[in-house]
Amino acid sequence: MDAKTIVKKFLTFRECGPIYFPKGKGFQHSPDGATVSLPSWLSEEDVEYFASKLEKAGISGGVNYYRAIRLNWELSAPWSFAKVTVPAKFIIGDQDLVYHMPGMKEYMYNGAFQNDVPLLEDVVVMEGVGHFINQEKPNEINKHLIEFLRKFRSCF
Repeated sequence: MDAKTIVKKFLTFRECGPIYFPKGKGFQHSPDGATVSLPSWLSEEDVEYFASKLEKAGISGGVNYYRAIRLNWELSAPWSFAKVTVPAKFIIGDQDLVYHMPGMKEYMYNGAFQNDVPLLEDVVVMEGVGHFINQEKPNEINKHLIEFLRKFRSCF
C-alpha cells in the first residue's frame, strides 16, 4: 500500500472496533476495504506532506511503539501508581478508537480517572470527532485550551 493511502486511512479512521490488517490487503477501515474520501479538515496537500514524511522515515518507528508495548509497561512500572498532580482537562472525540477501547468509559466515568488525576477539572467528549481532534476541530480545541489556561493567568 502506498504512503498516501496509509495516511488517508489512518487519519480518517472512524470505526469503533478493531483496525483490520488482512493478510495481503494492508490496512483497511473494514473487512470490505471501503475507499477513503477526505473530510473537510484534511486536504490533499496535507496528505501529500504527511505521505512524503512517511516515505522518507518509513512506518517502522510508529509500528515499533506497539511492538514494544510490553517493554514500555515494564520500563514504566515504577510509575504505575503515580498520580497526575497538576490541574488537567481531558478532551477526546466520541469517534476516537481509544474512547471505545474495552474498559475506557468505565475508567473515565466510574471514579478511577478522577482518582488517578485528582485535579481533573473537566472531561470533554467532542461529538463527531476522531483521534486527531486538534486537526478536526482546531477552533473548539483552542477555545477549551484558552478557557482552561485563563485560570492560571496570574502565574505568568
